[in-house]
Amino acid sequence: MYQALYRVWRPQTFADVVGQEHVTKTLQNALLLQKTSHAYLFSGPRGTGKTSAAKILAKAVNCQMMPVAEPCNECPACLGISDGSIPDVIEIDAASNNGVEEIRDIRDKVKYAPNAVPFKVYIIDEVHMLSIGAFNALLKTLEEPPKHVIFILATTEPHKIPLTIISRCQRFDFKRITAASIVNRMKFIADESNLRYEEKALHIIAQAASGGMRDALSLLDQAVSFSTDLVTVEDALTVTGSVSQNYLNKLVRAIDEKNIADALAVLEKVVFEGKDPARLIEDLIFYFRDLLLYKTAPNLEESLERALLDDDFVELAKSIQPESIYDYMDILNKTQQDMKFSNHARIYLEVCLVKLCEVKTQQTVSDLAGAQDLLSKIANLEKEIEHLKTNRPQVEETPKSEPARRTARATKGFQANTRAIREVLKEATREDLNAVKSRWGNLLEMLNSRQMRSQSALLIDAEPAAASSTTFILKFKYEIHCKMAMENQKFIDIISSLLEEIMRKRLRFIGVPEDQWLHIREEFLQSQNEEDGESDEKQEDPLIAEARKLVGPDLLEIKN
Repeated sequence: MYQALYRVWRPQTFADVVGQEHVTKTLQNALLLQKTSHAYLFSGPRGTGKTSAAKILAKAVNCQMMPVAEPCNECPACLGISDGSIPDVIEIDAASNNGVEEIRDIRDKVKYAPNAVPFKVYIIDEVHMLSIGAFNALLKTLEEPPKHVIFILATTEPHKIPLTIISRCQRFDFKRITAASIVNRMKFIADESNLRYEEKALHIIAQAASGGMRDALSLLDQAVSFSTDLVTVEDALTVTGSVSQNYLNKLVRAIDEKNIADALAVLEKVVFEGKDPARLIEDLIFYFRDLLLYKTAPNLEESLERALLDDDFVELAKSIQPESIYDYMDILNKTQQDMKFSNHARIYLEVCLVKLCEVKTQQTVSDLAGAQDLLSKIANLEKEIEHLKTNRPQVEETPKSEPARRTARATKGFQANTRAIREVLKEATREDLNAVKSRWGNLLEMLNSRQMRSQSALLIDAEPAAASSTTFILKFKYEIHCKMAMENQKFIDIISSLLEEIMRKRLRFIGVPEDQWLHIREEFLQSQNEEDGESDEKQEDPLIAEARKLVGPDLLEIKN
């Protein structure tokens, strides 16, 4: 029976695990020194080798040639674990065995010694699917298992795992595999399997795999089945749904030349060939990204994600300015977000192309308006200077009015709700602040895992500064980030719902720029000290009060 390529070429040694040298090197050193842990947590995107590395580790610790950096794959233990005939290596799918009873069964069986190999290894895949009760049942066993038991947990969503579980494991984060590493591995597999291919086709498949080796091999398998004898670029484009670079070159050239008719004609051809508009806009974003990187750092060819260095691409990189690329990517990104919630993706894309072709015209109009505004301000300043020269006695009055002007100008920025912040500070406690801070990292991980990059970007330089039981103060390093965040109701709703999911209670937050926070906090502390001082003065002994007047508070020491 035919087997898929990713099953036939599943890694059998650490050397076969592509792009995860930071993990495999650490595990090999631990095996050689015989310092393996009792529990491991492998986290990372799909198809990056988590389960494969777990099985290789299970073979290595039970290999008859131990200590070794790699399993020999020849002894009865290695062969039995590879074909699944040894019952001491147990693979469990937590998605279908996520109840308390299944975990209790594991807890009861771990105390029994292994039958055929030195170590009994439990590999629990998608461990984040376990229920809270199952996690609690696993806690004690995971912390202090018998000497002959090793737990290996694998997950794609580590933020859903309780911190009590993570703290009991050695955590290894698997990263997305680079396109170059995926292409090299596919070349090796294709050559060993006697497959004929065009190298550019492998690059297209690697780009569509988004860092997953399993996805890449599945697409390669599909391309081989689609092609007749040779895997060509067209075969790869058809299988992956990507748009050929020839169309992208024509489309970007039409945008650069502000030719709306040509841009819509290219879109018509692409849609007629069955390409998805959402995929086209994603390819355009990566194309402009590659243009920008090639224009600023032409020597870094390996950093290109989608584009190939043909003559049209190099020519476009020379003609398009970086400022235009910034505007193009902003429009494309906003359109991509709008398309996710619409049934008329093509219409959004057509409107987007029209906007892209009119970017420079709008920019020119805004520049002219800005220039006229600047000229009028200069004319007003010249009149004021002439007026000051002719009326010198009024010069002394100018400094008095200057602070008022500055204050008026400053109020145009974001102003934090001082009254609300003071109310929070009155009820704030260190425990409430620590509770929010301890879960803040989970919030950022959740935003990144759910592809909410715009919301995550606003919180890069933000942190909780004070908290009560119902509200916390979110301090932003930059005023513009605070203004963008607090004036975006969608952002506030998303953060509030995620915090409720993490904290198990509804929390409100108030944004404040860092400079305003320092000022508000200082005023609050000063007012509190004054109130405390007044109450102390009312109860102070007259003799002490007189002594304080004579020598001052710095030299006076009061002992009860």
